[in-house]
Amino acid sequence: MAQILVVDDEVGIRELLSEILADEGHQVLLAENAGEARRLRENYRPDLVLLDIWMPDTDGISLLKEWAASGQLGMPVVMMSGHGTIETAVEATRIGALDYLEKPIALQRLLATVKRALRNQEAVAPRELSLGTLGRSPALAEARKRLAQLAQTGAPLMLRGERGMRAELFARLLVAAGAPFVDGRELMADASSETLARAAGGVLFVGDLALLGRAEQKNLEFLLARADKHKARVVSFASVDGRALIEKHEFDAAMVARLSELVLKLPTLRDFAEDVPDLAALTLVQLVETRVCPPRRFSVAALNALRHHSWPGNLAELDSVVRNLALGALDEDIGLEDVERVVAAHAASSPPPEIALDRPYREAREAFERLYFQHLLVRENGSMSKVAERSGLERTHLYRKLKALGLPVGRREET
Repeated sequence: MAQILVVDDEVGIRELLSEILADEGHQVLLAENAGEARRLRENYRPDLVLLDIWMPDTDGISLLKEWAASGQLGMPVVMMSGHGTIETAVEATRIGALDYLEKPIALQRLLATVKRALRNQEAVAPRELSLGTLGRSPALAEARKRLAQLAQTGAPLMLRGERGMRAELFARLLVAAGAPFVDGRELMADASSETLARAAGGVLFVGDLALLGRAEQKNLEFLLARADKHKARVVSFASVDGRALIEKHEFDAAMVARLSELVLKLPTLRDFAEDVPDLAALTLVQLVETRVCPPRRFSVAALNALRHHSWPGNLAELDSVVRNLALGALDEDIGLEDVERVVAAHAASSPPPEIALDRPYREAREAFERLYFQHLLVRENGSMSKVAERSGLERTHLYRKLKALGLPVGRREET
């Protein structure tokens, strides 16, 4: 049978529910507060959680929000309360709760709800990585604001940026709740009106345009011409500019003009380094929740090292590094040594980031300085005293320089 976690601060409620559920053949885990619930949920990943709303340390709604935001809402959750309101039940359902039980809980209502929740268990999957809850860095926060503004129109949008940006994560921010998001890159070989019907009212996303062959370009032209009729918005990504698409990749000029009615330049991962620890942690949670790897967690030192890496491969490289760490770490805690080992292996097989030499002198110099200090921050694990020593800059000057370049300031050691 199933493994069910019961979270309630009243010992009588816990014992009663435990007896009833055990008689039905279920294995029951008991937690009297949110802290214990977090530990049991992380260690056992139960099939169902019965969660009380009113608890002394952290209320059930806050814990539900926490699990949802961290990608840990991979199991059905049924809320319980003796003092609930319709508004509370609606909020819980909006966050992700499957159902709501009012105390005192009737036996038949409990058993029916548990049966239905377990029946729907397979339909509850860990949420995909989302940028919706991130934005510590000004660059990512600005990108989210611009995408929110662009979501108000249905015109074709071309996202521009470096390869490895996982542009679909940005494109998903354009989709309203409940609207479809269809990845058209996989469907380019057999484009049809059915493809557009699937994207009706939502977004049809096309990955890096520079990778499309002639036949796929023709199929994209077919979809683009009929998108308005199906009320499907075409959002594409290009790692090169429009002129290169036409001259080097043989795109039709009129189609490029149509695809780029609106254009948004995406920030590189280097531009929103402050969000790297959260991105890495969310990616790791996904791997744990989908049982790709056993339970893992990052140490503070490991997250700090990831933050200061230069990430020439952007989000795709971050995803690969985290996956390597999750599968290759020998202990549950992923430490600094693990990060240094995996990042070094990736650096050995990746070409160094290029600086565009056709830029104006000031921009080229700034690009070099950014790469230079990113390298030193990673090499010295964020130690500001060592970076100052290596660069030959006085500490105050170094802080001003990093701030001007938009780089995160590393550790401040006691002197």
